[in-house]
Amino acid sequence: MDTLSLQDPVFATYVIAATLMILKAVSMSWLTVVRMMQVRGGFRSPEDLKRTPLNPAPDPRQLEPDERVERIRRIHLNDLENLPFFFAAGFLYVLTQPSLLLARLLLYGYVVSRLLHFAAYATARTHDTRATLWTVGSLIIIFMTCSTLLAALGYR
Repeated sequence: MDTLSLQDPVFATYVIAATLMILKAVSMSWLTVVRMMQVRGGFRSPEDLKRTPLNPAPDPRQLEPDERVERIRRIHLNDLENLPFFFAAGFLYVLTQPSLLLARLLLYGYVVSRLLHFAAYATARTHDTRATLWTVGSLIIIFMTCSTLLAALGYR
């Protein structure tokens, strides 16, 4: 079976996990905009204070940071810092032709850890909670990367 085909269940698992993470990351941009419109603030650029149909009564205070907006921005930044490693590690891991069960545990495990991390961050859980969920995802990436490296070196 061709490794890079949706007919390959391991590759299909990767594609599902990766697309879910892309949708999650893109949704953070939309959530930021929604939150900015809700609070009518948290804008970043001076030109955002121009009168427009979406901002009919500009106020200089709209450029002040708003914690509700900034929290979503931090979640988005965290995705932008972490997801590229998942995309690369997961894709390379698929090339090692791992067992379907292990691939599903790792790839979907990563997705679950990131969704739980989002929920913890969005609801202002402690750093310990967020760090634990981040660590799960990070360990999954490390495992896939080390497995890929060993396979490339001929040890698997």
